[in-house]
Amino acid sequence: MPNLQDPLMIVTDLDGSLLDHHTYSWQPAESWLARLREAQIPLVICTSKTSAEIIPLQQRLGFSGAPFIAENGALVQIDNAKGEMVRYHAGKNYDEICHCLRRLQQQHHFRFTGFVDFTEKELADITGLPPASVALARMREASEPLVWRDSDEQLVRFRQALEQEALMLVEGGRFWHVMPKGSGKDAALRWLLQNMTTSGGKRFITVGLGDGPNDAPMLDSVDYAVVIKGYSKSPVALTRQDERHVYQTMEYGPTGWCEGLDYFISQE
Repeated sequence: MPNLQDPLMIVTDLDGSLLDHHTYSWQPAESWLARLREAQIPLVICTSKTSAEIIPLQQRLGFSGAPFIAENGALVQIDNAKGEMVRYHAGKNYDEICHCLRRLQQQHHFRFTGFVDFTEKELADITGLPPASVALARMREASEPLVWRDSDEQLVRFRQALEQEALMLVEGGRFWHVMPKGSGKDAALRWLLQNMTTSGGKRFITVGLGDGPNDAPMLDSVDYAVVIKGYSKSPVALTRQDERHVYQTMEYGPTGWCEGLDYFISQE
């Protein structure tokens, strides 16, 4: 098992993982966060949230300037070796995606409601976020969350229509996410690791933590995967075969997050 002296990278989902599904608190994980800060281990947030939501959260967590993966992998931000901010954007931008969705809705009469269609109060009611946080969640750049209100048969047709537009559909904890085809948390993590090395030039040892179906590609891509007990109706279905490197927690949220790090990271 790795220890805190190894070139570790922690790659973490937020809602239902590092952040409590109901309260958005990370307090149960503070002792582990302090250890990671002290050991200067990068905490890479890998989430459906926007960069506008992630950057202030990084500051509160004490990881300002760390790389992050936003909007389910449609956007990646790192500082390169020269200290310059580099962004990787997977495909269509937000306005193009919303325009495409409106056209598909008119053509095929799909029933769904996108983020762009909700009022701030409706989004606050759905997400439990305060209005200021909802405003940050609406500052989207590369993906559109939506609530599907149609049949399973229409959902299959919707996926096929998106495919023709170089877009894809990913299931999250509260929303479906329309994203550029070929993007995702796994592709974003691959790009990040290709463009980032440790100060000694070594390969990072990655520990990933997530609780939802949209985390599965990322959890399949890391060296050690922590599947946090979650609330999604769909299971987190991994394709990897190395079961010794996968841990399913007994606890939810940040308590389960700590449980996973306790299991994989030696503290001797």
